[in-house]
Amino acid sequence: MRTVTVVGASLAGLYAARELRAQGFDGRLVIVGDETHGPYDRPPLSKDYLTGRAGEEGLALTDAQERAELDAEWLLGVRAGGLDARGRTVVLGDGRTVCTDGVVVATGASARTLGGGRRTGVHTLRTLDDARALRAELTGGERRVVIVGGGFVGAETASSCAALGHTVTVVESAPLPLVPQLGAEMAAVCAALHRRNGVALVTGASVAALHGTTAVTSVELTDGRTLPADVVVVGIGATPNTAWLAGSPLALNDGVLCDDGCATALPQVVAVGDVARVGGTRAEHWTAATRQPRAAVTNLLAGHTVADARSVPYFWSDQYGVRLQFTGRRREGDTVRVTEGEVADGAPGEDGFLARYERDGRTTAVLAANRPRSFMRARRELAREIHGVPA
Repeated sequence: MRTVTVVGASLAGLYAARELRAQGFDGRLVIVGDETHGPYDRPPLSKDYLTGRAGEEGLALTDAQERAELDAEWLLGVRAGGLDARGRTVVLGDGRTVCTDGVVVATGASARTLGGGRRTGVHTLRTLDDARALRAELTGGERRVVIVGGGFVGAETASSCAALGHTVTVVESAPLPLVPQLGAEMAAVCAALHRRNGVALVTGASVAALHGTTAVTSVELTDGRTLPADVVVVGIGATPNTAWLAGSPLALNDGVLCDDGCATALPQVVAVGDVARVGGTRAEHWTAATRQPRAAVTNLLAGHTVADARSVPYFWSDQYGVRLQFTGRRREGDTVRVTEGEVADGAPGEDGFLARYERDGRTTAVLAANRPRSFMRARRELAREIHGVPA
């Protein structure tokens, strides 16, 4: 291959570019990104950046030295507009084209919105520009903040807003937040974290309408309640950025369909990160975005699948001073057993806890709250049990 184009200049795209150079590709490397910013770390956006404990300089994932070593052409601030039928040309939104021998699709995902027209005070939190706008609004005095969605982004944003002294309400349509990820028993523990820190939690209801002519003033719920709001943060998931691939030979279904090695139907195209449905699963986690590129690039350079990207799922979340860490594959019917520490009054005890999900006498997943060392040991043990896959 003489030219490889990485479409997407965020975490997964950067790691793919690094892997290309590390695995000996010395040809032309083009990196396309729709944001004007270079690659930056997203997890701090809802935490230290939002509260002002960290600045933008700490978010950058590259520096001048690394960019020089990568020797890439950076095309930033321009969207990809299409991929030709053979996967040999990337069409850009401004009309330019990039002729290429290989493509890494790393276009990520975009935050879902509520619709219903634009009002000031209504935010999503996925990009640096999103975080800038929300941070600016939260620094002008106490606000009534309504977080729509109790997932990880919603919970972390609620935690940050509460730390800044705002009045916060989290609205979750399910009976408990994080049930799909953690199951009902441990989801109840996370719900208790909100309440213990003075954040109101409304469950079993969703948003019927937003009110306010130009600026949001309240949130009407499907159960008839109306919540006053100066700021609304919408955290209801993300949609993979695949529209630019419509009409290409790639199979699309809630992401780009790939085999276990991130390879698509075209041997010269692989996909990584939030946009990739690898082996039937789309994982929107930092670890997936950093680990998939190694196998993906190996397979791209080989022209067929010789390596897979399997790993034991892992994610973490920081909420109200508690570091939650999870690894494994929980399934309905698994039992949960706290093996270290305790759950006190429904929330993590002072020294945290370690909980094991079990089925037929075997551990399927592990959840820890402020128990990093114990968690890492359990994570390694679990990884060895699951087909010898590295943690």
